[in-house]
Amino acid sequence: QVQLVESGGGLVQPGGSLRLSCAASGSIAIINNMGWYRQAPGKQRDLVASITRGGYTNYADSVKGRFTISRDNAKNTVYLQMLNLKPEDTAVYYCTASVMDYDHRNQNIWGQGTQVTVSS
Repeated sequence: QVQLVESGGGLVQPGGSLRLSCAASGSIAIINNMGWYRQAPGKQRDLVASITRGGYTNYADSVKGRFTISRDNAKNTVYLQMLNLKPEDTAVYYCTASVMDYDHRNQNIWGQGTQVTVSS
């Protein structure tokens, strides 16, 4: 059983910053891609950023230059540093990971989500 636990969300004023963390635990042999998605009320869940095991990153156009995704493979953790936050960044942020367990089964795992609210 593999779990992802997110932390770091909250309320911040426009122009502020937050850092999200997501730690994976359980029967993990290797974690390949990791990423962050977000879902605002009444909207679909969209990709924010992703990172391969080797560190190759990909970002949604709306966050380029403001958000940075990184990971610590030794800790099975992915981070999302968010700067210059805007009200339109308000959403529930979900962590995801592509995990291979010790039985060589591949799973796409999702975290429970963490709320980010940008408001004055």
